[in-house]
Amino acid sequence: MKKVFKVLALVLALSMVVAFAACGGNEETTAANDETTTAGEGTALDFSDIKIGFIFLHDENSTYDKNFIDAAKEATSALGLTEDQVVMYSNIAESSACYDTACDLAEDGCDIIFADSFGHEDFMIQAAKEYPDVQFCHATGTKAHTEGLSNYHNAFASIYEGRYLAGIAAGMKLNEMIAAGEITADQAKMGYVGAFTYAEVISGYSSFYLGAKSVCPTVTMDVQFTGSWYDEQAEKEAAVTLMSKDCVLISQHADSMGAPTACEAEGVPNVSYNGSTIAACPNTFIVSSRINWAPYFTYILECVAGGTEIAADWCGGIKEGSVVLTDVNEAAAAEGTQKAIDDAKAKFLDGTLKVFDTATFTMNGETLTTYMADVDTDADYTADTEAIADGYFHESEYRSAPYFDLRIDGITLLNEKF
Repeated sequence: MKKVFKVLALVLALSMVVAFAACGGNEETTAANDETTTAGEGTALDFSDIKIGFIFLHDENSTYDKNFIDAAKEATSALGLTEDQVVMYSNIAESSACYDTACDLAEDGCDIIFADSFGHEDFMIQAAKEYPDVQFCHATGTKAHTEGLSNYHNAFASIYEGRYLAGIAAGMKLNEMIAAGEITADQAKMGYVGAFTYAEVISGYSSFYLGAKSVCPTVTMDVQFTGSWYDEQAEKEAAVTLMSKDCVLISQHADSMGAPTACEAEGVPNVSYNGSTIAACPNTFIVSSRINWAPYFTYILECVAGGTEIAADWCGGIKEGSVVLTDVNEAAAAEGTQKAIDDAKAKFLDGTLKVFDTATFTMNGETLTTYMADVDTDADYTADTEAIADGYFHESEYRSAPYFDLRIDGITLLNEKF
């Protein structure tokens, strides 16, 4: 039987929440702390009757999925949910298997169902229409703000900020190599292992490149795509290909240890993604950026416990703790890297630094003053929204999932895989 959410009678103004910048408006959340969270003077949120289900594309062997799994455990534990209240399914394909799993979770009494992969979206929407009293939340999707379902929601984070900071660490390393005479300024070429030619990947590698360029002006970058989010052999081969083309530092937007371990074997500096690889790559790992999903999981649980609406399209950033970096590995990083990251981070926090400032990049030799982006995704990916204003591209401000798909100068794509 479908469950109706329990609304607490004494919920007042949420005095302990911290504001999150939700795409399309401001939403609220709180950090996970105890088994109950104060929702107003003398009022506490009760999580004892809430059940949440998680659908993961892969398992903990994937750095992408492990990041979600760790955050789910962190948030639910901090709010005092028991093992019986948390159900996790791994290795759920982007197919009808997702729909079937979502329906099973709804029938099992879950109040909230979350899925972590882009290809899960249509199946989550299908299930949401059949179970209107269950909240369906989905990471990296694009359709919640146009579907108009009160129980279907998208979420993402401004990870391009984290990748920009990681790029600064890469640029600092290149400068160190130039100063040491290991390479010349015109040999400061990075390599990037990408999964697909999607806006999410393009936004990520472009922000990483611009971060590096902000401290190492001569940097260029080659990108090799694998055509898969998780293929360890293909990612390793892509990294080897990039190194064979004189890339002296490698980063990635793909989910296995293929690229980092290839770098460790060859002694090539590496900036990873979704978590530290220092244990396996102590000599080459510099830093990693990742999305911290714990604040979002806390937020949706608090919304259900408090009887408040979940934002249709939610986006958190550095300020909210949704975009984080690992510790810098001093054994591989250049001297001064942490300070350079901290200085840039401070500018993000005070609003003076924009990743996609149009003064910092060109496209076909031209500085852009206008660009229509595909924000309201349709079957033909029709451009529908002016994304440049006030001198920068407004990434993830009109929709949480990235829509920056510009191919900027300085970056060469070695292949195309969609």
